[in-house]
Amino acid sequence: MKAVLLTLAAVAGAGALAVAALVGGAYDISATDQHWPPTYRAIDVASRQAVKLRARSIDTPPLDDPARAERGLALFRDHCVQCHGAPGVAPEPFALGMAPAAANLVHTARTWTPAEIYWTVRNGFKMTGMPAWRFRMSEEELWDVVAFIATLPTLSPQEYRRRARAAGESRRLEQAAMGGDASRGKVAIQQYACGTCHVIPGITGADKPVGPPLEGFARRGFIAGILPSTPENLEKFLRDPQEVSPESAMPDLGVSARDARDISAYLLTLR
Repeated sequence: MKAVLLTLAAVAGAGALAVAALVGGAYDISATDQHWPPTYRAIDVASRQAVKLRARSIDTPPLDDPARAERGLALFRDHCVQCHGAPGVAPEPFALGMAPAAANLVHTARTWTPAEIYWTVRNGFKMTGMPAWRFRMSEEELWDVVAFIATLPTLSPQEYRRRARAAGESRRLEQAAMGGDASRGKVAIQQYACGTCHVIPGITGADKPVGPPLEGFARRGFIAGILPSTPENLEKFLRDPQEVSPESAMPDLGVSARDARDISAYLLTLR
């Protein structure tokens, strides 16, 4: 018994020292310093088991409809490939330096169940760059993404590029029919430096909450608390915000009619 107590005391003491070292700043949190192997292993096992436990009760709908996978490809191309890459496609430079690195989803599709992938896409991961997409995609869209990810191990780089181009063209035509090009609007938002004042999903570095955050913009009923939220009213506000709301702190950025139309199209995808 004495030996057991001494062992427990030693373990507790070592744990207390470890916590003190962490709290005191001894653990290097820089993204250029690797995790200690035991730390990496503990995080990996704990996160994997957490997903398995929470995904057990999820009922997976049919995912073998090719149309569902194609819809998922369009969403994957717009929201996922930037960090995870795809067959023959590297992640964006900002994602290559993430710690931990975003998962290679070809491997994930082979080793995780659809329910586990769905849970992760829906809820995100703490202490990584993975967001909770449940606030930006509908349930149908989440399962569409899962359906596409399931096909990744079967796709060659050539097939992925061909299908991604087709998905992009389909999305472009849909947006043109709606009156704006959301992909071009996303670029325009960067060029007008909107991210220096707003938190904007999908825009790197747009994390400055000076003005209202733009998450879920498409679900809002009013623009600037005054105008009903329609594409036409949004374009009007973007081109001359203080004409709509004289008390608005948003300046007139000289947004062109085309840019206002495309920025509106992008903002109205933020659900």
